[in-house]
Amino acid sequence: MTDRDLRELTVNVSEVLKDAGELALQDQIKPHDLTKAVHTKTRRGSMFSSEVDERLVRYCHERINAIEPHDCWEEVGSYIKPGGLYWCIGHVDGSINYVRNMPEWTVTVSLFEVDDNNVGVPILGVVHAPALGLTYMAAQGKGAIRVRETKQGAKREKIMPSTTDTLKDSVVSFGMSYFPDESARALKTVAAIAGKPADVKRVGPVSMDLCKVADGTYDAYFEPSLHSWDVPGVSAGAVVLREAQGHIERWDGTDVVWGANNDIVASNGPIMDELRPYLQ
Repeated sequence: MTDRDLRELTVNVSEVLKDAGELALQDQIKPHDLTKAVHTKTRRGSMFSSEVDERLVRYCHERINAIEPHDCWEEVGSYIKPGGLYWCIGHVDGSINYVRNMPEWTVTVSLFEVDDNNVGVPILGVVHAPALGLTYMAAQGKGAIRVRETKQGAKREKIMPSTTDTLKDSVVSFGMSYFPDESARALKTVAAIAGKPADVKRVGPVSMDLCKVADGTYDAYFEPSLHSWDVPGVSAGAVVLREAQGHIERWDGTDVVWGANNDIVASNGPIMDELRPYLQ
């Protein structure tokens, strides 16, 4: 795939996500019976998902495959082959925010390219926040763009991380799991750094947090124990962050392993030396 093709594909995918996001937004503003919210039981707890997820994924899959047909990247254990391209289409990222009528939720798509060693790397990412009128998009080697819907029309801006170089001047965001033991790890880390950054935020979802590091809203973001079902949101946000010249890695400094559990930290770069000792 040529650079031009990848750039055009990213724009076309963003248009699909805008349409899908509008449909999901119309569902969000309808009255909801929270007693009928969808919970998936696991041995450690209850995962929450929105009732529009399957419709959203199906709609995006059909529209995107009509533009550029590829198989879909699934969770751990799915078959991939060297040299292949795979769409990774997410459910609503931030489903609790969605059902509670908060605006911080997104729809996401990424495209994975599998190398000769059978390792998949995301090369295209789009994160769309319908209720906020924000779209982030990026393609490998092409930088990252934020599109803001304003009264004067869409405003496109190239984005880059902050230049904050000390933890005491920073704004840090964190994420929490559905599962109690994983949430405890996040809160323990927050307690350890409390009072050191200028502020610590907890809004979510992960895809939006990564994009907010990419555009300089946050200086860093961390979350323990992101799972295989988080891959769509994390991978789309990671492409945006990477192309904006931000950094994403595991807490131990190693590369993210797609399809595995990951303790994620994203940053502008300069504050990582100060932040890393708190990530245990």
